[in-house]
Amino acid sequence: MRPAHASGRDVALAVVRDVFPPPGSRAVERSAQGALDYRARKAGLSDRDTAFAAELAYGAIKMRRTLDWYLAAALRDARNDDENGPLGSRGVIREILRLALYELAYTRPDEHATVFEFVNLAKRYGHRGLGNLVNAVLRNFLRQRPQPPARDRFAGDEEFLATRYSLPTWIVRQWRELFGERSEAMFAGVNEPAAAAVVVNARKIEPSQALEQLRAAGAQARPSRFVAESVVTDRARDNDGCWWPQSESSAMVVDVLLPQPGETILDLCSGRGNKALQIGARLGGEGSLTCVERNPAKVAALQRRLAAAELSAAIVTGDATADLLPGQQFDRVLVDAPCSGVGIIGRHPEARWKKQRSDGERLAVTQRALLERAARHVHRGGVLVYAVCSTDPRETTEVVEGFLAHENFERGLIPAAYEAHLTDANDVLIVPGIEGRDGFYIARLERRL
Repeated sequence: MRPAHASGRDVALAVVRDVFPPPGSRAVERSAQGALDYRARKAGLSDRDTAFAAELAYGAIKMRRTLDWYLAAALRDARNDDENGPLGSRGVIREILRLALYELAYTRPDEHATVFEFVNLAKRYGHRGLGNLVNAVLRNFLRQRPQPPARDRFAGDEEFLATRYSLPTWIVRQWRELFGERSEAMFAGVNEPAAAAVVVNARKIEPSQALEQLRAAGAQARPSRFVAESVVTDRARDNDGCWWPQSESSAMVVDVLLPQPGETILDLCSGRGNKALQIGARLGGEGSLTCVERNPAKVAALQRRLAAAELSAAIVTGDATADLLPGQQFDRVLVDAPCSGVGIIGRHPEARWKKQRSDGERLAVTQRALLERAARHVHRGGVLVYAVCSTDPRETTEVVEGFLAHENFERGLIPAAYEAHLTDANDVLIVPGIEGRDGFYIARLERRL
């Protein structure tokens, strides 16, 4: 029976079960953020308890593989015949154990209080016997104080690293191939909180003023080293169109596009409009912005946000791979393509477990079609920027190299601030997990005269 007044631990458990609903259930599967927003609001949690629930839920979701490694020995002798039962991989008692172990292993808890609360939680969702099982497992963990996974316990490096840093083996393999010695710092980095940031609308307020206001409100805030209108802050909330949450890596895309007042800009796959708003603010009321988005709900959000920011754009609802703008050409075109999102697994706790190895190959088909369509709308001498929040070569270099092989484009100059992040081919590659950043790939292409 669920408690009448939910605690932070109750809400954390509900969030995890929303993200990983039992197989065959009719439960609504939600994102971790969506689940937290819904459950915390429904439970009437205070801000402090909501933050605690988020820490537990997000941490237990991210570290799921490592926590299961800790649990394996403790549960080896327990009956676990029913995959859908309380000790199945998505059973409620196993989820309780994961949350409890995360709190004990990765935070600084009052250990006795932690054990007591999770035992009671197990009794409420199961029965006294399961509460006793949880008590035994947690007290045994505290007695043994097991060390994190060690290399000599695994047959190979990939399985060790994947278990140590709680990642799918295919991501570990891909990043090791791409980044070599840097990859282990990335594995650790994506398990830390992602850095939050806002983009400031210079049409309404100067970035320096926004920085002062954030600091005056008690926020930690500093200007981005890359993007003039980006502020890295721990209080990344929308402020009536004066600024809006947008990661520093995401803001880099428009910085590389470098829109100028008076120019005509096309933004394909605009979504809810973070980059569209950033472009509009840079245009400063001069020139024009056209946005293409196929999802009506996102179009509605984009319209609301443009109005709040006091910015204007022409919006076309439809598939950006179709001929929606016959004959129209622009000075600069942005293709913010749908992608696997493997570069942002540090920001979205459940993402690493929802992605598939085949995503990159599947999505590259759409990405190539978007680039080919976008090329028809670029003036001679104009700029085409292709960006994805992915590091998968099938979505990044392979897409761009294939495009350049048959289109009249060449790579353009990248702003000097990104020199340390350039690939050998002169594309921007932001490595995920380092300094809390998301992984992004940005190619700046120019149509030959």
